[in-house]
Amino acid sequence: MTVKDLIGTRADVYSIPHDTTVHDAARYLRDRRVRSVGVLEAGRLVGVVSQSDISDKVAAENKCPAWMHVDEIMSTGLITVTPDRLLHDCLRLMEEHGIYHLLVVDSGDEGGVFRGMLSVTDLLTVIASDEKARADMLEAFLFERTAAQ
Repeated sequence: MTVKDLIGTRADVYSIPHDTTVHDAARYLRDRRVRSVGVLEAGRLVGVVSQSDISDKVAAENKCPAWMHVDEIMSTGLITVTPDRLLHDCLRLMEEHGIYHLLVVDSGDEGGVFRGMLSVTDLLTVIASDEKARADMLEAFLFERTAAQ
């Protein structure tokens, strides 16, 4: 299964402009019940801002979120994948880099067209479902063989 198979059915791609205030970004995250969001400039992905960025770089430092913009606190060392990437590869990439989200872009180039985000929960849900389906098929096969004997 590929990234496209998973995100192809999503209607919403959560993103904010780079000049959004941190206050507005925090409300955006809260209202959509997401933990991080892509940051765009001129339609291209330039960063990602998360709840922990806001907590660690603004609230913990006693800075004013109404006067700061997300491009001041966003993470820019982006780990991206293309829609044709296999989900198992994505999980390994997350583990390798110690991250919980992967940014999906249409091209392999940094700053490609943003297609959305994958969370570790998305991946584990799909992988666990696939493994359960395999176990169920094996159990049915074994049950049929046992019943036929």
